[in-house]
Amino acid sequence: MTQPLTVSLAPNQLSQVINPWSWSMGDFSLFTVNLGQSAAPAVETRVLDEVGSYGRQLGRIGDAFRVIMSRTDLKDLSPADQAAIDALNLQLDHIDVLKRAAGPAATAH
Repeated sequence: MTQPLTVSLAPNQLSQVINPWSWSMGDFSLFTVNLGQSAAPAVETRVLDEVGSYGRQLGRIGDAFRVIMSRTDLKDLSPADQAAIDALNLQLDHIDVLKRAAGPAATAH
């Protein structure tokens, strides 16, 4: 009995980091992401590279917001103002849940 010929066109295991934001071929890019116009795109690029991603920056703002709110008397807020604070707190709580679910690396500052 003869063995059938088996041909594999791909390895059994393949692992590759795919970052479409960095795909480019010379002057042609596969993707263009427009995050809005910036008055100083070079500064914005340096901030993202040296300070942190938008998510990291927003996370720090959220952390500072919680500190300020914990030390602020909120009893005289209008319903609309309280609703704005509640909506942001709800988003920050959701982010905390997602970060905890992702594990220790996601909660590191």
